[in-house]
Amino acid sequence: MDHGTERDAPFGRGAGPRAVSGDPMAGRVPLAVVVVDRDGLVSHWSRGARRLFALPKEEAIGRPAPDLLPVSGVLPGTGDAGDHDSHADCDGLGPDLESSLGGGLSYPAAGRARLTVPDDDRVDVLWWAYPLVGPGPERLLVLAADADALSREHAPENAGHGATATTVERIAPGFALHTDFPGADELARRLPEILPSMSVGESARIVAQVLELGYPVLEFSQNDRVPVTPDWGVPRRAERRARRERAARALAAGEPVPDDLRDEAEDLEYAAVRERLEFLNEVSGRIGTSLDLSRTIVEVSRAVVPRFTDVAGTYLREQIVAGEGFPDGVPDTTTMWHRVALEHTDEPGRWDDVVPVGEAMPFPAHTPFFQCMTSGEPVLVPRITEEMGHAIASQFEKRDIRPLITGRSMLLVPLKARTVVLGFMILLRHPERPVFNDMDRVTGAELAARAGLVLDNARMYTYQENVAETLQDSMLPHIPARMAGCDISTRYLPGTLLGRVGGDWFDAVKLPGARTALVVGDVMGHGLNSAAMMGQLRTAVQTMAGLDLPPAQLLRNLDDLAQRLGDTYLATCLYAVYDPIAGELNLANAGHIPPVLVRAADGGSELIDLPTGAPIGVGGVPFEAVRVPVAPGDRLVMCTDGLVEVRGEDIGIGLATLCESAAHPAASMDDACDTIIRALGTRGGRKDDVALLMARLSGIDTDAVAEWRLARDPAEVGRARAAVREQLHDWGLGKLADATELMVSELVTNAVRHAHARPVELRLVRADTLLCEVDDDDHELPALRGAGPADETGRGLRVVSTLAREWGASRTRTGKTVWFELALPRR
Repeated sequence: MDHGTERDAPFGRGAGPRAVSGDPMAGRVPLAVVVVDRDGLVSHWSRGARRLFALPKEEAIGRPAPDLLPVSGVLPGTGDAGDHDSHADCDGLGPDLESSLGGGLSYPAAGRARLTVPDDDRVDVLWWAYPLVGPGPERLLVLAADADALSREHAPENAGHGATATTVERIAPGFALHTDFPGADELARRLPEILPSMSVGESARIVAQVLELGYPVLEFSQNDRVPVTPDWGVPRRAERRARRERAARALAAGEPVPDDLRDEAEDLEYAAVRERLEFLNEVSGRIGTSLDLSRTIVEVSRAVVPRFTDVAGTYLREQIVAGEGFPDGVPDTTTMWHRVALEHTDEPGRWDDVVPVGEAMPFPAHTPFFQCMTSGEPVLVPRITEEMGHAIASQFEKRDIRPLITGRSMLLVPLKARTVVLGFMILLRHPERPVFNDMDRVTGAELAARAGLVLDNARMYTYQENVAETLQDSMLPHIPARMAGCDISTRYLPGTLLGRVGGDWFDAVKLPGARTALVVGDVMGHGLNSAAMMGQLRTAVQTMAGLDLPPAQLLRNLDDLAQRLGDTYLATCLYAVYDPIAGELNLANAGHIPPVLVRAADGGSELIDLPTGAPIGVGGVPFEAVRVPVAPGDRLVMCTDGLVEVRGEDIGIGLATLCESAAHPAASMDDACDTIIRALGTRGGRKDDVALLMARLSGIDTDAVAEWRLARDPAEVGRARAAVREQLHDWGLGKLADATELMVSELVTNAVRHAHARPVELRLVRADTLLCEVDDDDHELPALRGAGPADETGRGLRVVSTLAREWGASRTRTGKTVWFELALPRR
C-alpha cells in the first residue's frame, strides 16, 4: 500500500503498519497484500507488493505464488529457498497450501525472510499468511512488510512458529501496533487518535484481546470481523473454537445446550439475530427506491438471492399486474396468480422454459401455496419430498418441474399490505445448503411484510397514475394531423410523475371559410381542480369558436365566464385564427407567452409581437387582436410557459431557446416538435406541465377556391347546380359532381327560402377534401328532422347527412353557414 492506502485491494482499503520507535504511533510502513487462488496462482497484487518485491502487477498476476513470495512451507514447492531474485531465505512455517485448502491448516502462519530484489539491496521481510474460506477461488491472503522500516527495538524477531506474537493488525483503516511494552492502557487511549472511527471502549477491547490471547486481530471494519488469527502457541483458541462448534451443533439439532456451553450458545444466538437484523435492514434499503411497480418487483426478488435463498419466485394477483382493482376477501382456487419475477443462482436459462416469467395460473386447495395465500402466514417445508414434488409438478402441464425442486428446502411467504394478500414468494434453497428453520420463517415473514408494503405503495401509485393519465387523455382533444390548409402536431408533458393531471391544454377547431382556430391555454396550478377548470374553459372556447367570434371578443366572453365560475383560478390563453385563403393569422392573447413564427422563406424565427393582455379570470380588462400575414410553409409554434420558464432564470433565455429550436430544420412536424422538447423539456429539472402545438401553414391557392353570389330567387338553385358541376369538371373531380350537385341544390334552396336581405353566397374549396359552404343572413340554424311520406320538406339535411363525409352549421356575425365535406377520389 502506498503510505497506508490500498485502493485496489479486494478486502477493503487499509493502511500499512506503523513503526514503533519511542512513540508507538510514529511512522507508517507500506503493507504488501497478495491473494493466492486454489491453483496456487497470484490473483491480486497490491501496490504495496509492487514496491516491496519490485515487480509490476501485470507481471505478477497469474504467476505461481512460490516464484514470487517468501512464504516457505506454506506455498506448494517452497522448501528451503536459496538466495535468488524475487525469492527469499525464509524461516518457513506452517503446512503447505494444499493442506490449508483442504482444511488442515487451522491457523495462519507467519515468518521472516531475506529478499534479494533487483537493483536494490537485500530486504528483510516479515510475512503473515491467512487461509481464506468462501465461495470464490481465493484461498490464501499473504501480508508482508519491510522489517527494517520497523523499529529494531520492537521488531518481532521471533515471528516463527511457536513464538508469541505481539502485534495487532487492522486493515481498513489498517494499522499494526506493537503491544510488547508497558502501558497498554496508554495504547488503548491513543488508538482513537489515529483511528477516528474507533471508540475508547473498542480500542480497549482490541488491546485486551491481543494481550490476553497473544495473536493478531485482523479486522476489515468495525462491524465485520474475519477470524483469521494465527496459531502462535495459544491452545485456548482451539479449545474455544471446539466449544463453539459443539454449541452450534446442539442449536442446529434443537437439542438442549449443556450448562458449560450456554455462554457460547448465547453468543451464537445473538450473532444469528444480529445477522438477520442486518440482512433485513439491508433489504429495506435496497427495495422501494422508486414507485415503479415493475422495478420494485425486481428489487424485492434480487434482495434475497443469494444471501437468504438460492431461488426466489414472486407471484402477484393478476389484477395488480393489470393495474386493476380486485374483490375483497380471501383468495380462492379461481384466483389467478401472475409470475412477475424469478431470480436464481442456477445456470442461466435452467428455469426459463419450465416456469417462465409472465405466466398466470391458479393454485389448487391442497397445495402449500394455497395455504400460504389463504392463511396469510409463512409455510415452511424443510425438504420437498418426491411425493410433494410430484404433487407440485402436476400443476404444470407438459413440464416436469420435479428436477428443479425435489430435495430442496422451501419457504413460502405472503406479500401482504393492510391484511390483504397481494401475492407471495416461493423461496428455495439448494439441497447442500442448510434447510430453512423457524428463525428463517420469522425472517421471511418480516421480509415479506416490508416487501408487501413497498409493493402496495407501488401498486397504488401505478393505479392512480393510470387513472390520472386516462383522465388527462380524455380531456385533451384528438386533433387530426391535417386540417384545411395546415398540418398540426402536438405534445403534452405532465409536470411530475406525481401530478400527471394538470391545467394545460391545446385545441384546434374547424371554422367556416376553411379557417382553423388554434388554441393553447394554461390554468394556473396542478391537480384535479385545475384539470376540471381546464375542461370547462376548453369546452367554452370550442363553443364560442363555433360561433365564429373574433379572437378578442372570444377572450372577453371567456373572461366573463371565468368570473361566473369563481375567482379561485386564473388561466392564460392564446387564441389564433388561421385563414389559409387570405394567408393571415388573427391572434389575441390573455396573459400567455407569445407564439413563435418560423418563416419558410429564410428559415428565420421570431416572437410575434402581441399585446399581452391580462389572464382569464382577472376581469374588466380589454383584449386586442393583431393580424399577421403569413406565407405557405410558415410554421406557428404555440406552447405553455412550462416549456420555457425555469425557476431562477430569466424567461427571455427560454424564449430565445424556443425560437432557435423551432427554426431547426426537421424532416416532419413530429420531428420538429421533438427537437423543441429535447432543447427545452429537460432544462433545470422542469416541474410544470407543458402543452405544445405546432401548425405548418400550407395555405390554399386561389385557383382552388370558387365563389358565387346568388340572388334570393328560387331560379338561382339551377344556376348553382350548373356552376358547381362545371367547376368540378375543371378541377378533375367529375366523379363527385352528382353527389355535390344534389347537396348544393338542397342547401341553396334552404338558404334562398330563409334569407332576408343579403344575397346567398356559395363557395367550393379544393384542399385535402372538397369543402362546400353556403352562407345566408338568417341566424336560425337548420335542424335535422324526420319527414313523413306526405311531407314536402324536411328531407334536405337528411340527404346531406347521408352523402357527406362530414357536415355542420354555425352562426356567424352576419347570419349562418351550412357546410359539408366530401373525400377526394383516389388517383
